[in-house]
Amino acid sequence: MPSGRLAVPLIVLVVMVANMIGVGTVVLLLIGVEDGSSTAARAPVLWTAAGYLVLAFPLGGVAGLRRQRVTNRWLMAGRAPTGEEARHALRLPLDTAVIAGTVWALGALLMGVVSAFFFPDPRVGWRIGVAVALGGVATAGVTYLLVAWAARAVTARALAEHPPVGRLALGVRIRLLLTWGLTSGVPMVGVVLLYVDPSNPGGPGRTAVVFLVVVALLVGALATLLIARAVGQPLRDLRRAVQRVGEGDYAVVVVVDDAGEIGLLQEGVNSMAAGLAERERLRDLFGRHVGTTVAQRALSTGVSLGGEERTVAALFVDIAGSTSLVRRTGPEQMVGLLNRFFAIVVDTIEDEGGLVNKFEGDAALCVFGAPTDHPDPAGAALRAARRICGAVAEAGEVDVGVGVACGRVWAGQVGAASRLEYTVIGDPVNEAARLTDLAKDHPGRAMASESTVLTAGGDERDHWVPDAEVELRGRDEPTRTWVLKTR
Repeated sequence: MPSGRLAVPLIVLVVMVANMIGVGTVVLLLIGVEDGSSTAARAPVLWTAAGYLVLAFPLGGVAGLRRQRVTNRWLMAGRAPTGEEARHALRLPLDTAVIAGTVWALGALLMGVVSAFFFPDPRVGWRIGVAVALGGVATAGVTYLLVAWAARAVTARALAEHPPVGRLALGVRIRLLLTWGLTSGVPMVGVVLLYVDPSNPGGPGRTAVVFLVVVALLVGALATLLIARAVGQPLRDLRRAVQRVGEGDYAVVVVVDDAGEIGLLQEGVNSMAAGLAERERLRDLFGRHVGTTVAQRALSTGVSLGGEERTVAALFVDIAGSTSLVRRTGPEQMVGLLNRFFAIVVDTIEDEGGLVNKFEGDAALCVFGAPTDHPDPAGAALRAARRICGAVAEAGEVDVGVGVACGRVWAGQVGAASRLEYTVIGDPVNEAARLTDLAKDHPGRAMASESTVLTAGGDERDHWVPDAEVELRGRDEPTRTWVLKTR
C-alpha cells in the first residue's frame, strides 16, 4: 500500500468482494422458494432489489469515502496524525463494516416488507427479510476482516505516533467470535431457517442445503485465513524479535500494526528492547568507569557504603618525567600518548584478572584480588608488571616505574549515597606507590616487596632478583625489595 495515501481502489475492491459474498449467501438461502402464484410476484420484488442496490451501494460507497477523507488528509500531507485522527484511522475497518451492515439492514427491512406485500403467502416476506439480514451479517463481518487487512499499513502509521493504550474496542477475542459467527453462526442459522420456514413446510431441497454448506466452507476459509494472518504474522514477527533480543541485539523495532492485544504486545516488546538497550548502555558506561568486575558485582548485589578486608596485590604504575614530557609534546599530544599508554595498562591488567581501580593523572592504581577473588594475586601482579614494562619499552614513547606490594587491605565503596567510588585502602597500596618512585631509577623499571615475590605462585620468582633494603616514606621498618631481572 502506498505510504502517502490510503489505497482507495483496494478498499472499494474488498468491500465489493464482501458484498458479493453477502449476495451469494442470500441467493443460496432463497433457493427453493416455491409458490404457485409467485412468478408474477417476483418481478416487483426483483425490481425493488435492483433499485435499492442502484441507490444504496453508491450512497454507502460515498459514506465510506467520506470516512476515509480524514485519514487521507494527513497521509497526503506527509505529517503525523493527531490523536483524534489516529483514532479515526483505527476505526476505519469497524466504520466500514457498520456502513455495510446498515445498508444491508435497511435492505432486509425493505425486501421483507415488499415481499410480504406482493407474494400471496406473507410468510415469504419473513423468509426473504431474514435471508437478506443474514447476508448482511456475513457482508459486515467479511468487510471488517478485509478492510482491516487492506488498511494495515495505515494502522501501523497511526499506532507509531499513538501506541495502543487503555480499553481495547476489538481485541483478539471479539475477532475470533466474529470468525466463529461467519464460519458457523450464519450458516447454521441459515440451515435451521430452511427447515423451520413456514412458507415451505416440505423443507428445503437438497440443492439449497448443499450450496449453503459450500458457501459456508468458502466464507469460513476466507475468514479463517484473514484472522490467521492477522494473528499469526505478528506473532511470528514477535517471536523473531524476542529471539534477536535473547541473542543480545537490542536494536529491535517491531511494527505496531494492531490496535488490540497484539498491538499492546508489540509495543511491549519494543519498550522491553529499548529498556534493555538503555540498561546495557548504562552497564557499559558503568563498566568503563569502574571496571567490569566492579560493575557486575554492583549490578548483582546493589550499591552501598561499606566494604570488607581482603588480601590483595596492589600494582602502581607511573610515567617518569611526565612534567618535562608535557612541555615537549604539548597537552593535546600528551593526551593521545596517555591514552595509548593506559590502553597497554588496561589490557594487561584485565588479561591477568585484575582491576584498574583508578587513574591518577599519568599514573594508575591496579588491584588483584578485589572485588572478586583471585587464585594468585601476587603472581598475577608481578606478571602484569613485567608485561607492562616490556610493552612500554617496545613502544618507546614513555618511561615508567612500576611498584608491586601485597597484603591485607580494606576494599569497598566510599563517598556519599549519591556518589560512590570503589577503592582499596591499606598499607600495600601506599607501599606500591613508594616502590614505584624507586623503580624509576632501576634498569628494569619494576620493583616489588620481598613478601610479594615470595608469595607468588609458579615460577614467577625466577624473573625477579633481590635488591636493597630500603626505608620507605611513612613506614617504621625497612622493606626488602626485589627488582625485575634484566639481561
